[in-house]
Amino acid sequence: RCVLPPLSKCRWSDIISTVEFNHTGELLATGDKGGRVVIFQREPESKNEPYSQGEYNVYSTFQSHEPEFDYLKSLEIEEKINKIKWLPQQNAAHSLLSTNDKTIKLWKITERDKRPEGYNLKDEEGKLKDLSTVTSLQVPVLKPMDLMVEVTPRRIFANGHTYHVNSISVNSDCETYMSADDLRINLWHLAITDRSFNIVDIKPANMEDLTEVITASEFHPHHCNLFVYSSSKGSLRLCDMRASALCDKHSKLFEEPEDPSNRSFFSEIISSVSDVKFSHSGRYMLTRDYLTVKVWDLNMETKPIETYQVHDYLRSKLCSLYENDCIFDKFECAWNGSDSVIMTGAYNNFFRMFDRNTKRDVTLEASRESSKPRAILKPRRVCVGGKRRKDDINVDSLDFTKKILHTAWHPTENIIAIAATNNLYIFQDKVNSEMH
Repeated sequence: RCVLPPLSKCRWSDIISTVEFNHTGELLATGDKGGRVVIFQREPESKNEPYSQGEYNVYSTFQSHEPEFDYLKSLEIEEKINKIKWLPQQNAAHSLLSTNDKTIKLWKITERDKRPEGYNLKDEEGKLKDLSTVTSLQVPVLKPMDLMVEVTPRRIFANGHTYHVNSISVNSDCETYMSADDLRINLWHLAITDRSFNIVDIKPANMEDLTEVITASEFHPHHCNLFVYSSSKGSLRLCDMRASALCDKHSKLFEEPEDPSNRSFFSEIISSVSDVKFSHSGRYMLTRDYLTVKVWDLNMETKPIETYQVHDYLRSKLCSLYENDCIFDKFECAWNGSDSVIMTGAYNNFFRMFDRNTKRDVTLEASRESSKPRAILKPRRVCVGGKRRKDDINVDSLDFTKKILHTAWHPTENIIAIAATNNLYIFQDKVNSEMH
């Protein structure tokens, strides 16, 4: 099934730029290029259909970031939300971090369905009474009211980055988080906004000596001292904060040697890692570069244990993809709850799934035409010349303006969220719904 905002034409500000489930999967947050955050909540199971799964409906919408201007550098700072990360829930309230290129904000989401009535010193409008008129005391009571969702800013973490923030990650200690830009990674305490600790700095003394930039980073899900960051050269560096305060020297370097026979002008561009995700177990890492997704074992640095081709049919089109800048698109990747299936996006609103156990893969499409509510998605196939089957699409017919860059997988169930331009699609496994 899918959730589609009522937009006839796609404005730049409505394009979804990040998607993230919370730790229970009950809430789903999206951020867009207009600086807005929309939170969807999963409705409880229907009493009439006790075995049916709840739909996701809009729970709250708020403006997270506004456009700013850096007068020192004469640069406009976009309001676009780059990343959203949920904090583990500690009480009835929910908390999330959102960031644009420069500023990270901590938001608190609370519900109110009761209001106090019968104040002694205030009237019904909330104004203070004349104390001389108060002759008796009464006990205030809580009365039911329509549910109201309140979103309040709790912290603003600013001035921590010179370059654009590309990722944030909450630590398993639930007290700290890190933020990464092109050249540095900072460690923040969630309660302290005016300072952060620089834990990685790859900026050379002379910028002409710069050979790579940081593209993504993430904390290990269980060990609060470990984190990984990826680079534009296709390497992964695992760092241990116990080793030294500044983690410039990595504990492990994961890098696949390049095959000299495949080297071309585009080799370095397409090897840049656009996303890295630890598996839920913490044993593996999933990375996405332009053409492949790879699974790495933390115990083996020399090469990935699994490599899956996402759209190998584009190898012959790298020249035109370079000319239209598509070769620089940053695709994300995701694990399912049991780490057995991985997902990533492609062009033409296609997204790919790879089963690690059976080695089967499937291409599916997120579009209004193919995604009617309750409809079953049909596998799609891209052909390169030769014979075509009935529903095949030719590689020359692919629409490169339609791309699935942002995806998320429910932490425990087979429910996925796909961002396609200004539309959010939520798909559920048919087998999963029948089991429940």
